[in-house]
Amino acid sequence: MLSLVPSLRQFLAATACLSMLAGSSAAASPAVTSTYQHVLLISVDGMHAVDLTNWIQAHPASNFARLAGSGIVYPNAFTTAPSDSYPGMLAQVTGATPKTAGLFYDDSYDRREYPSVNFYLSQGMADPGCVGAPGTEVTNFEELDRGYSFSTGLVSDLTGGGTLGRVLTQLDPDNMQRHLVNGQCKPVYPHEYVRTNTVFEVIKAAGLYTAWSDKHPAYEDLSGPSGRGLDELFAPEINSQDTIDQGAAAGDDYTKSYQGVRTYDSIKVNAVLNWIDGYDSTGSAKLSGAPAIFGMNFQAVSVGQKLAHAGGADFRTPTLTGGYLDSNATPGTALTMQLQFVDDALGKFRSRLAAEGLDQTTLIIVSAKHGQSPIDPKDRVAISDAPFQGVPGYGTHGFEICDDEGLIWLEPDLQRASYKAAEAYLKAHASELHIAQLLDRTSLTPLYGDPFSNTRVPDFIAVTDHGVICTGGSKLAEHGGFSDDDRNVALLVSAPGIRPEIVETLTTTTQIAPTILSALGLDPSALQGVQKEGTTVLGH
Repeated sequence: MLSLVPSLRQFLAATACLSMLAGSSAAASPAVTSTYQHVLLISVDGMHAVDLTNWIQAHPASNFARLAGSGIVYPNAFTTAPSDSYPGMLAQVTGATPKTAGLFYDDSYDRREYPSVNFYLSQGMADPGCVGAPGTEVTNFEELDRGYSFSTGLVSDLTGGGTLGRVLTQLDPDNMQRHLVNGQCKPVYPHEYVRTNTVFEVIKAAGLYTAWSDKHPAYEDLSGPSGRGLDELFAPEINSQDTIDQGAAAGDDYTKSYQGVRTYDSIKVNAVLNWIDGYDSTGSAKLSGAPAIFGMNFQAVSVGQKLAHAGGADFRTPTLTGGYLDSNATPGTALTMQLQFVDDALGKFRSRLAAEGLDQTTLIIVSAKHGQSPIDPKDRVAISDAPFQGVPGYGTHGFEICDDEGLIWLEPDLQRASYKAAEAYLKAHASELHIAQLLDRTSLTPLYGDPFSNTRVPDFIAVTDHGVICTGGSKLAEHGGFSDDDRNVALLVSAPGIRPEIVETLTTTTQIAPTILSALGLDPSALQGVQKEGTTVLGH
């Protein structure tokens, strides 16, 4: 019989604990006052809480250390479970987990949607429209780009086939999954999947400017259900051909080398600097001032954790190796370089804010969509996820995704009749798939909703043994799971005048969203996720 693994036990206990704290009248004092005019939000994807601690200890004069010197550090901050980038980012701007916000993964499934026009055409088939039984993979990543090639799986350049700074020109409706609306087969834009509003919508409704930069145009979802929350989404496509770096080979995107991802992130850094200067993301149009809410995510650390060896664009530093050296999260040569790059970028933001006279009125929040597992290289176990596709009821329209845990959706027509057989199959293959705990309908329903009635909730989540990743290659780590390595992320809130403090209280990244609104003098309860999940502002 499968036993409850510690990471899952901690997740369930934390969920119960946070629910009680949300309704408690003895909540901690708010971490920040409501006196800021701007919030700069930074997500350093992959960055663990221990990475922040180690970096500050080893680099006491660093920009991370300077931010902590006038800020609050939360070493027990946790992102969502599943810990994928998509729900992890939504948490920071909705105040909600997948249970309420409605998205579990960027590559997931919806039982009421139909495949895209170009899915059929790429298979040499005529597009039948929205006919037959619904249920399809939902591809909120580079596959939505206008410049995406179904034959190569790559985008030709980082514009995504459109114009940077104008996200709707980058998205191709014919690449989007579809659903029936009043009998018509309509494409589903990323924002239409989001079930709760975002801070961008609330802030824009208050008459303020909103901006964000992320790794795919599919992050248009952050504009919220209205689709109007973001004045600007600057979204260069990370999974596009690296056309900038010398040494990058055909088929190399910006994640295939440590240099490539730094080149990529630097483009977004420039967008943030433009916003600080009071221009749009491309620096071509003058705004009335810096946005009220703006920021970006960094990919450099995540690639430094996952990529085992130097890529083609790293020809000047071919001996670099990725990942950590030990269980203490001591960064190796490549990861040290990537962390230094992010630290330097933070220094650019701090200097530019000061130069523009915005440093006293800007709250900086640094966190991460997700961590990465495993930290200790000795814990890595690579497996194939192919057996997940043999589960009874998978049929021809089921779906599974496995990075370091497995999410399985059965074909909707087969779901109920095959459910018990599917559960028995997964338990019988638990050893092969390293399943430590199988979350079935009984356990998933209180956490996320009933998979028999909620079109998004997986039929099963297979929580794997610590250190397991689904790969046939040399990848060192992944994210998506429930472990502390996946979920215990960096969280730092900083501004001049904040007394430095370390708050050990259990914290979640969903608390970032109401804190942003509170800092700008807006009502956190304007967020539906805050209302439904009782999410509190960050305390001290």
